[in-house]
Amino acid sequence: MTALQQRAGNAAATRWVQRATDPLSEHYATRPQQHPEWATYEKLTKAAGIPDDEADAAWQLLLGGVDSQGALNDEAAARTSDRQAQREIRATNSWYHEFVKLMTKHLELKTPTMALWAGGIEVSEYAWQKGHTPLAQTRIGSVLNVLKLHPEWKLTGPMWNILSKAYVSLATGPVHIFVRAYEPDSILIRLEVPHLHEVRRLNPNVQMIWHPLYTGSDGVTREISRDCRLVDNAEYDKRDTCVSVLIQYLRQFHDEDNKKAAPAHKSMKKLLTENGHKDGV
Repeated sequence: MTALQQRAGNAAATRWVQRATDPLSEHYATRPQQHPEWATYEKLTKAAGIPDDEADAAWQLLLGGVDSQGALNDEAAARTSDRQAQREIRATNSWYHEFVKLMTKHLELKTPTMALWAGGIEVSEYAWQKGHTPLAQTRIGSVLNVLKLHPEWKLTGPMWNILSKAYVSLATGPVHIFVRAYEPDSILIRLEVPHLHEVRRLNPNVQMIWHPLYTGSDGVTREISRDCRLVDNAEYDKRDTCVSVLIQYLRQFHDEDNKKAAPAHKSMKKLLTENGHKDGV
């Protein structure tokens, strides 16, 4: 192992060990049907109503994207230290772009309104229960959401960024945005919402309706009113108002023993500390 690290570097050695122990860490672009998730993918796409020929082509594009993403990531790191510039380079994966282009027809909403979210997959499920369609509930989203394509997020994350942007482009009316944890670096805040503003400039029917959420220790998620009560529905037309209400509730009423809301509370404290509030208060 030491010799391997000396020849290829720690990162390469780690990837070699992963491939040796985890079949999902291998690349299957030249043998797509040998991927451990191929049978699951076939079953899921059939259940979602995606035609076999489109599903087969999409699978090849996905695996081609995984195979080529590493080189783009290395190029991004070599060319610039700016995080946003790196993201833009990583997002030029032509395999993923072709995949999204092919699957755009399978991003149709199942309800009248679109949902965007941040703060854990449970928020996506909450939005769906409230009658709005998150990406994970579209035909192709429902497949990708449970598929184990590759264990390295750095190889699959750019695909989700491209797909999320394409999904937002389909907005034609009100978009409900559910926030349980506010993180400026999340896909929602750094990518989806800015792109939604662009869509909105072209179509004034596109509106942003923000919902701050809190999950109690009993696992029940509710929305936060202006006077810091947990209610069934709380809507705001501005992000800053929504975030302010969320932070206010977390500061005043969060129970430190409530593990369900711990990630949201942690991100809130981090955000406040970074903005000059001592000890996040």
